[in-house]
Parts: sequence; C-alpha cells; structure tokens
Amino acid sequence: MKEGIFQQLFARLGALYGLPKVSRRGPLEELISTILSQNTNDQNRDRAFAELKRRFSDWEEIALAPLDALKNTIRVAGLAPTKAPRIQQALWSIKEKFGHFLIPQNMEPQELLDFLLSLPGVGPKTARCVLLFSYRYPCFPVDTHILRVGRRLGFIGERESAASSMQRLDKDVPPELQLPLHLLLIEHGRRTCRPKPACALCPLRNLCPFYLGKPLQ
Repeated sequence: MKEGIFQQLFARLGALYGLPKVSRRGPLEELISTILSQNTNDQNRDRAFAELKRRFSDWEEIALAPLDALKNTIRVAGLAPTKAPRIQQALWSIKEKFGHFLIPQNMEPQELLDFLLSLPGVGPKTARCVLLFSYRYPCFPVDTHILRVGRRLGFIGERESAASSMQRLDKDVPPELQLPLHLLLIEHGRRTCRPKPACALCPLRNLCPFYLGKPLQ
C-alpha cells in the first residue's frame, strides 16, 4: 500500500460515518466486556455487561458466584457455558498475580500484552482491545470486519491471518489513528463493506483493488 493510505481511509470514512466518540473504561471492565463481545453484537454484549454489574456487587462476587448463576446472567451474550468459566478463570488469575481484582494502570505494554494473552480465552484481538481502549497504548486490533475490509483494500494480505496482520499493523498504522480508524473500519465493515459489499455507496472505490479488479497484495 502506498504511503498515507491510512490517513486517506481515516479522512474518507470519518466524513462518511462521523468521528467516533469512545468512553474510557478501566482495563478489567474492558477485558470482561471484550470477552462478552466474542461472537455476538455490541447490543448483546452491552446488555450482558449491564446485567453482570446489576446482579453482582463487585468482581470478587462474580469470581465466587455459582457457575450456573453467572451463565444465566450473561446468557444474552451467547456462548455463556464458555464465557462464564473464562471470566471467572481470568478474575482468579488477576487476583493471583496482583493480589486483588484489579489490573494495574502502570504496566508496560508488552508485559500487559503477555499477561493478557496468558488468560484463558483471551487472544490477540481481545488483549489489544484492552491496551487500546483502556490504556490508549498504540496497537491495532483486527476483528472479522477489519480483516475482510483490509483484504479487499489490500493493507492485509489475502492469505494473511488476523494475528499476523495485527503485529504488522501495530507498527504501520500511525498511533494517533489507531483508535478512531479501528472503529471506523468496523463501522464500514458492518454497514457498507459487508460480505456482500455495497460498492456503489463506498467512498473508497478508487483505493480498492477488490472493486477495481486488481490482484490483492
């Protein structure tokens, strides 16, 4: 991809969808919310997270809760039999490492990334979401929408995995664009560059090898 491509994507997608506004949550809240978001939509994730906070008074109570009670609480997010034990295992791992149910705000990025990746059910995307959204550390999570859009636009290789593309895009995407561009590309993948894309509505057509019929990089 030519230099400045990410600035162009940001400018055009920002003009189309508006600049995203993101509230900042603590790292443990972001971690649990991101676990809940796996294989579901934002609405179901938010409903499950709100019910989790309503039903339990703190993280310790969630860690100690009967597993069936936790499953029922987060059921709206889907995959509750998988997500509930992962949430509890993550909480106990955090308590064991730090002595309380909190992730410190002053961890070095690589140390934090390595720790998050050691937790059950936490992959590179989930770990990077915590770094990006809670700490504003420069990194670039890649979900299924960004993977699809990136392959069509050519900044992710056709056979490149999400995991390998993240390691490269952490460095390639300018730090000041990583958070807003991440959100804009997800929005674009949901609304325009869907599995069956609405290319006629897309402001990126003249940048897009998929639309232009050129071989993907």
